[in-house]
Amino acid sequence: MERRKPRVLLIIIPCLCLLVLLSLNLPEIAPEEKSINGLYRKVMAGTGRKRVAGEVSLCMLGEMMVSMLPSDLAFTVFVPSEAAFESILKLRAGESLTKEKINNTYALLSRVMAFSAVPQHLPSSSLPFNGEISFDSVSGFRLKAWRSLDKTLFVNNVSAERVDLSKDEIIVHVISGVLMDAEFEQSLE
Repeated sequence: MERRKPRVLLIIIPCLCLLVLLSLNLPEIAPEEKSINGLYRKVMAGTGRKRVAGEVSLCMLGEMMVSMLPSDLAFTVFVPSEAAFESILKLRAGESLTKEKINNTYALLSRVMAFSAVPQHLPSSSLPFNGEISFDSVSGFRLKAWRSLDKTLFVNNVSAERVDLSKDEIIVHVISGVLMDAEFEQSLE
């Protein structure tokens, strides 16, 4: 019986963490706001120090997703591109952020964030070429990431459009799809 306790704790602790994240009283976001967190730094690996290559912004839905994470803790989040939000999740910033739809949009984004956020730093340079590494998202969803020989980042066979954006302690990779489990994907259809 004593051997089962660690396994039970490995299941219970991530579930409790997810419940805490999802139950936080998160702020309402006005649809007319253009940006929540502002600009992200494009960070390039240097010799011992990071160099800032420029500043970029995410789409409004991506900004909302990243704003759900605490900015003072190490996270990596794989944010869908604006095209992926529209084609896969059927979310458009103008329509999805109206007063009538904002709560549903926020709930959907928090679910996607749980599948897409990893509680550690994963810069693209730390991922192997043609050899994958596995890790769990905050929801326990298994993610596998690697880089192709042309240095394109892939996570669960979805390619990245932009990599290594950072805001405080959060690393953001913008991907061309949406990371989700089969059950959630089925619920969208």
